[in-house]
Amino acid sequence: MVNHKSEMPTDFEGPQITRRRLVRWLLGFSAVSTLGGVLTPIVGYLWPPARARGSQGGRTPVGAVSDFPLNSGTVTPVNDEPVIVVNTEAGGIKAYSAICTHLGCIVYWHESRGVIQCPCHDGRFNPLNGAVISGPPPRALPPYEFEIVDGQVYVGQAKGPIGPI
Repeated sequence: MVNHKSEMPTDFEGPQITRRRLVRWLLGFSAVSTLGGVLTPIVGYLWPPARARGSQGGRTPVGAVSDFPLNSGTVTPVNDEPVIVVNTEAGGIKAYSAICTHLGCIVYWHESRGVIQCPCHDGRFNPLNGAVISGPPPRALPPYEFEIVDGQVYVGQAKGPIGPI
């Protein structure tokens, strides 16, 4: 009688990969990939990469003097940072960091109160010197160096630490 049962070659010495072993490997790989895909943005949020600051020591044109009417404030970008430029009767044109020193929200000019205000926790800052008037901010808004040349306003470097503690 002839044996029709096929046998595996006996000269092959490598590890045998069964379907069960392949499926386990694929499931393990997909689980590790999924976990990596979920954890990567979380780690990136908790430890953001350091950003290079804009040009050091340079000055950025932010507009003409006529762009800043009396008793107004305008938030504008300077070297990748928000800066608020205010113009008051008592103090003239001044520039401060627009990042609240409490939690880092962007401040704005509150026209009816005539103050710089943070929308997050109602922190208020004096437009003459950036000092805290009320609310939870722990320190004043840092001033920026600025100059007016031929009717144009140029803003330079911050004179102190920017943002929350």
